[in-house]
Amino acid sequence: MAEKIILLIIEDNLLLREGISSIIKRQPDIKVVSDTGQGKKPLQRIRELKPNVILLDLGLRSQNSLELIRTVKSDFPRTKVIVMDLAPTETEILMFVRAGASGFLLKDAPTSDFLKTIRAVAHGGKVLPSLMTGSLFSQIVEEAVGSMISPSRANEAVRMTKRERQVIFLIADGLSNKEIANKLRLSPYTVKSHVHNILEKLLLRSRVQIAQYALTNAEVMKADEEISFIDE
Repeated sequence: MAEKIILLIIEDNLLLREGISSIIKRQPDIKVVSDTGQGKKPLQRIRELKPNVILLDLGLRSQNSLELIRTVKSDFPRTKVIVMDLAPTETEILMFVRAGASGFLLKDAPTSDFLKTIRAVAHGGKVLPSLMTGSLFSQIVEEAVGSMISPSRANEAVRMTKRERQVIFLIADGLSNKEIANKLRLSPYTVKSHVHNILEKLLLRSRVQIAQYALTNAEVMKADEEISFIDE
């Protein structure tokens, strides 16, 4: 059985903090060890609890969130940080990515986005909300350290089925849903369902983004070299 993700929530808004904590605590693979806000000593809590992932409020009133990330990355390099905010600017996102943030979440994002991002980051992925892709995505890739992908690295952060990897491969090859259905001997409806699941798992919005993901992720392509396109 896989080890649980140890999560620490640092958020000033009590209602939001308790709400996030309550929702995440229902997940069998994530353990919320603490949720804390202003007036507390987050670094002390990190030392005591040793979380895998930290959900961090961008605008902490009692402490500079940017400096906190830098300290965490220096003193606790294995701990991943996901920054939360309602309306971050491009400048803020770039600063926090450079400081070492592994993920960025909008505070009004769906619960599913929170859970997927936590799981992806815990397994080494670097994640931006889907609405921040496009030109901003490209700018961050070019200007920030490392590459930010949405939402994760295949076979590491998100568990894809064999059939879903086949569909990703064929989308990258330029095939339509109908052509994929013929190739895999499936109904077009089934293929459409697989595409929907892929978009959900990868927090993407279009087939073009799926193709870009596959073409820039060598692990996906390597995995599919050994996949049969006849049988499950």
